[in-house]
Amino acid sequence: MKEIVVLSGKGGTGKTTVTASLAYWLEDKVLVDADVDASNLPLVLSPKVKESEGFKAGFEVLKEEELCTSCGLCLEKCRFDAISEDLVIDPVACEGCGVCVWFCPEEALKLKEKEVGQIFWAETPYGPLIYATLYPGEENSGKLVAEVKKRAREWAEKEDLRLVLVDGSPGVGCPVIASLSGAEAVILVAEPTVSGLHDLSRVASLIKHFQLKAWLIINKADLNPEMAQRLKTEAQRLELGFLGEIPYDPQVFEAIHQGQPLPAVSSGAATKALEEIYHQLKKEVFA
Repeated sequence: MKEIVVLSGKGGTGKTTVTASLAYWLEDKVLVDADVDASNLPLVLSPKVKESEGFKAGFEVLKEEELCTSCGLCLEKCRFDAISEDLVIDPVACEGCGVCVWFCPEEALKLKEKEVGQIFWAETPYGPLIYATLYPGEENSGKLVAEVKKRAREWAEKEDLRLVLVDGSPGVGCPVIASLSGAEAVILVAEPTVSGLHDLSRVASLIKHFQLKAWLIINKADLNPEMAQRLKTEAQRLELGFLGEIPYDPQVFEAIHQGQPLPAVSSGAATKALEEIYHQLKKEVFA
């Protein structure tokens, strides 16, 4: 079983369009959206959710009012200003450290594992999809990404599927590190801009740390050919492979509006470029 992760240095570079297009052609795979803060892959794959499960991480403090004697020791010990003068616990400010629970003489405070998100199992016309949603304001996105990927691998093993295709989180933070864990190959999607060049170097440094094979795709390459060439030169310096270029194509936006992978609605220039990238990917990764 192979695992391919599609990454970009920031959001909006076309990462999900590339992932959904590859999902259209690739077979025997489980699809994963590892951007638990803003999952986009479900928006273009028409998923039908079959099952969902709450994801718990960290703790919250619950108070049993009938046991509380208002001694104020919890307020005195809290270092996060999560307890008001009238001894009401602010669930947003509370870090779940448990100090107030430890010192409460009446045992009126309890720690409870906290649900911070949900994991979804879905079927799509292009294969099974696992994705998740982190509740607003919650933390532990890296843990949730790791759990989503773990479930995907288990599904792939159970169904004897040969590939896990991951639409990774943007950037270089904790969710991206969790996206890369266990991967065999990485596809980087970049746009021909100054920020795209900068982001490519940042993500490539992270990939090098994990000693993973990686290939570059340049999206909207024809909008700035000079910068596209600089991206290729930088990729060569960083010892990245090169899968190809995608031209600007208004049909990409039409596919997004229809909630479909690009090849399902268009045979235009971008689709043709992506199909060539798909064939090149098969040679590079599956040979």
